[in-house]
Amino acid sequence: MIAGVRGSRLKRTINEYYLKLMARYGPQNWWPADDAFEIIVGAILTQNTSWKNVEKAISNLKRAGLMDPGKMHSLTCEELAGHIRPSGYYNIKARRLKAFLYYLFYRYSGKLDEMFNVNNNVLRKELIGINGIGPETADSILLYAGGQPVFVVDAYTKRVLSRHKIISEGADYREVQEIFMSCLDHNERLFNEYHALIVRVGKEFCRPREAMCAECPLG
Repeated sequence: MIAGVRGSRLKRTINEYYLKLMARYGPQNWWPADDAFEIIVGAILTQNTSWKNVEKAISNLKRAGLMDPGKMHSLTCEELAGHIRPSGYYNIKARRLKAFLYYLFYRYSGKLDEMFNVNNNVLRKELIGINGIGPETADSILLYAGGQPVFVVDAYTKRVLSRHKIISEGADYREVQEIFMSCLDHNERLFNEYHALIVRVGKEFCRPREAMCAECPLG
């Protein structure tokens, strides 16, 4: 009974937070990209850096005509690293991009449509099996590039929920993800907007060292 009451309150809270954030910010229309492949590249490049740096790296790739799986796959790691230098850790990220591309061409003949036709759970396991792709990156690929209703959890999500006493600071990825998956309708558009809104409020108010709770739309 207690767990049921808590579950009911939690669901109401999670849904209310979404409405408050949407009322404050409106649709975020994330992920900004021309196609699914660009989203995947961005998801890998954005690890441990700002989006501004990722945009510079993506611009380099576009100017060189390399925002294409086949063309990028044909590059050496060294050549690719030179194009993505603004993203930081460019040698590591070049290897991660190449690892994804090897998987894409070896498993699906380089065709993203075939990859995204695979069962969601199976594909997630495959993506996490690629060197350098963890749960957050895999779920970003599934949600934003594949249009799958999978909620993405990041540092902003954990910080917001922790400060509102919904989770403990040590809560793991799966535990946090399950809160949203169990409290919300499984709708790709909803998950997309909610995650983007959490990132927005996390950047503006729920900062790591200086939380601005009085001005925060979540109170």
